[in-house]
Amino acid sequence: MGRLPRILIVTAGYGEGHNSAARGLATALEGRAEVLVHDPCAEGAPEFNEVLRQGYRMMTTYSPMLWDWVYRATERRDFTKETFNIMRKPEGALEERVADFQPDAIVSTYPLYPYFIERLRQRGKWSGKVFTVVTDSIEINNAWLQAPTDYWLVTDGFTRRTMISRGLPERKIVETGFPVAPVFRALEPLTSTSSTDPFRVLYFATARKPQILGVGRPILECEGTQLTLILGRNVRRLYGPARQLKQQFPGRVRILGWSKNIPTHLCSHHLAIGKAGGATVHESIAASTPMLIHHLVPGQEEGNLELLRSIGGGDLADTPVQLKGKLQDLLAKDCREWKRWKRNLAKWSRPHSATITAQFVLEKIAEKDE
Repeated sequence: MGRLPRILIVTAGYGEGHNSAARGLATALEGRAEVLVHDPCAEGAPEFNEVLRQGYRMMTTYSPMLWDWVYRATERRDFTKETFNIMRKPEGALEERVADFQPDAIVSTYPLYPYFIERLRQRGKWSGKVFTVVTDSIEINNAWLQAPTDYWLVTDGFTRRTMISRGLPERKIVETGFPVAPVFRALEPLTSTSSTDPFRVLYFATARKPQILGVGRPILECEGTQLTLILGRNVRRLYGPARQLKQQFPGRVRILGWSKNIPTHLCSHHLAIGKAGGATVHESIAASTPMLIHHLVPGQEEGNLELLRSIGGGDLADTPVQLKGKLQDLLAKDCREWKRWKRNLAKWSRPHSATITAQFVLEKIAEKDE
């Protein structure tokens, strides 16, 4: 080729998984390809995109059953037809970016973009390989399954078998793992033989104020626990109840807002608690950190929970009573159950997944040029 290959990575901001996968892959490609990460929805229709993003957060946080209806409705939609009017501007933004950047390959971490790209191919506007990074596990929406792509890059063997059982060709489904941040490769997570005194719990809070106390108190009522609260973008909204916890359990609560050091925090804590989003679940797996799910969004997150259960490294605990009971089980008999979960996750941990994904994409680009 005589130059570094150009790779366009297209993503979307509906949840953290798409952007997290895009960032992880882009980092792994540094120095090996000319990479552009692009969000066609944000560029093509910024105001409407923000409305959709806020709506997504509201539904998944406060009305998960409404989101379930939306999710199931997309199962029945034919995205191969140009009838999805609200996506025409994002599709146009993607076409412009492809024309400007002239990528050798496009990697999509969002299920709708391969349909846009296929229409470009049909009109002779671009030719090249398309790679679809499926950021969900086991429970895979038809929008992913029907996407016109050269390869689906999937998180795990369970998901690969699920997709094959739905009629997709085996050779096009490649198990690369979720492309978590490459920094995971350099970190040393706790092991099953690490000290559990104190037992450090990392809690990713959602926007619901009552959940701070409903999750935090059961954790801290268990002897020997310490709690790190990640408030994220909701720091102003949630700081009040978080501070209340800190005052009620002095010396045992640490409050953080938005943190860029999530991989480090995961590797240094014994247990993660959060919603079953793709990024959080797969980062926990990469860190070999057992996880309890306190908030389950119907649809794709059900598959992420199923993956944790299949591995034997996590479970659902979506009420204060369940959470305290599960935590007590993990702590019982010198943390025997926690150690078992930890060993199971260590067998599944894939901190090199972004590098594996990058290598596969580069090899397929090279095949085209031979």
